[in-house]
Amino acid sequence: MNDRDFVLKTLDYSGKKEKRQFLKEEKARDLINKLDKHFETRVSVPRIRRGSKQELETLIAEEALLFAKYLRDERQIWHPRIVEFP
Repeated sequence: MNDRDFVLKTLDYSGKKEKRQFLKEEKARDLINKLDKHFETRVSVPRIRRGSKQELETLIAEEALLFAKYLRDERQIWHPRIVEFP
């Protein structure tokens, strides 16, 4: 990305005009598509219930669930399962 990929807009927030930078629509769409594809990457981390591999999106959801259980004292310990990318 470079400076030409962004557009400056003036927005009105509660009577105050403020300038914000946004990605141009085409670049934003491209970024979202690449991010979606990345979250579909399969990783070698066992699922909670069954299976030895899962999508990155599923791993994030499972880690949030396990962390929430730890915060509610439903689990004694919580160690995040870490994925290393090449």
